[in-house]
Amino acid sequence: MAAVTDARRRTLTLILCCVAQFMIILDVSIVNVALPSISDELGFTQATLSWVVNAYTLTFAGFLLLGGRAADLLGRREVFAAGLVLFALASLAGGLAQSELQLVAARGAQGLGGAVVAPATLSILTTTFAEGAERNRALGLWGAMGAIGGASGAILGGVLTEALSWRWILIINLPIGLVGAVVALRVVRSGARDRGAARDFDLTGALTGTAGLVALTYGIVGTERYGWGSARTLLTLLLGVVLLGAFVLVEGRLAARPLMPLRLFASRMLSGANVVVFCLGASAFAMWYFVTLYLQQVLGFSPIEAGLAMLPMPIAIAACTQAATRLTGRLGPGRVLAAGMLLIGVGMLLFARVPTDGHWAADVLLPGILTASGIGFSFVPVTIAATAGVRREESGLASGVVNTSRQMGGSVGLALLATLATQRTAAVGGGASHAQALTEGFHRAFEAGAAFALLGALVSVVVLARLPVARPAEARS
Repeated sequence: MAAVTDARRRTLTLILCCVAQFMIILDVSIVNVALPSISDELGFTQATLSWVVNAYTLTFAGFLLLGGRAADLLGRREVFAAGLVLFALASLAGGLAQSELQLVAARGAQGLGGAVVAPATLSILTTTFAEGAERNRALGLWGAMGAIGGASGAILGGVLTEALSWRWILIINLPIGLVGAVVALRVVRSGARDRGAARDFDLTGALTGTAGLVALTYGIVGTERYGWGSARTLLTLLLGVVLLGAFVLVEGRLAARPLMPLRLFASRMLSGANVVVFCLGASAFAMWYFVTLYLQQVLGFSPIEAGLAMLPMPIAIAACTQAATRLTGRLGPGRVLAAGMLLIGVGMLLFARVPTDGHWAADVLLPGILTASGIGFSFVPVTIAATAGVRREESGLASGVVNTSRQMGGSVGLALLATLATQRTAAVGGGASHAQALTEGFHRAFEAGAAFALLGALVSVVVLARLPVARPAEARS
């Protein structure tokens, strides 16, 4: 009887972790389709609208490693439940927001909750399921739910926005998060806490790193209004650089247990993989963001139509992710990653030619599938490349650093590309229609996104392509 009860507990734990992972990843992308509706109601400008996405991804990236440390030090179950409650309440605050500032602050709090929940789910699964086939199956389902969550954002966001309101894409998280927290406290086994390690929490590292990224992003977005050479812009960017420098100092010399040990970057493979994944985030995040705006603001699609129009892209990602897993074993991660980043670059260059009177089948479908295929071919090999250059016991930390770099690339890259798009739109606005001016701005953003992707492909070839192919015996060891 005890064995049956324990098996049921493990099943409920797996379901709970998968649902939480789905919800956290979903909220990175679900707002994209709702952006025009949010802008109309709360008065965002074309440049500041990117903060609806960036506020989430910046705090998610900045506190992701700290969330994992908190789960180890304070207890996985308690931290997981607290993260779900924070995420749920922040979602409610965002759904009830009456101003730009309120919504951006709520999205930031959501990102903090997500940064606590995501690593806690992984830690719970690895300690709940025995190493081997049982754990692999659990982690496979957990990873699949994350992929499905990211792919479902456009569809679910479109349905909720059109059927109810954009506010419901956030409010719907409230009952899920609160029920999940209650279930977690009853079902998830309490893990051991390292009570003596609280002094090694490295909150200073998390705060300086996140604040530096926020200041850098804020400075970039502010150039739309103040210009790149203004004292305000230069001082804000300088503040961001100083804070990031302080983060490096803390991680390299001051923290007893740094969140991001700089010695990891002595590995050429890990350093190269982080550069590539930063470029991947900068180009991939921008693709979803600007294609959604183009479909609705230029082609006149409704939110649900825009969501359906993007459906082939997650399908392509899923198919190419499976193919990338097999090809990486045969060709090595560097070559597969280079091909994936090249596909993203080509797709973004094709997006940079979309016309004002374009059509989905003729102008969006092909570049969308190419870009999505490149994303699918990139995620698996970049993680493998990152972990190939570190000791086995540090592979989890290396994977966390890569995920952080991807979110950082998405945040900073999107801020830069949105600013470039807005400035281009403003430059041509006087002598062109609104749709034409927007399209010109999107062209500039897609061109910059292509540059990030092609840089990532170049680094993959120069730095990572020589990574040896793992032999079957190596893969089993």
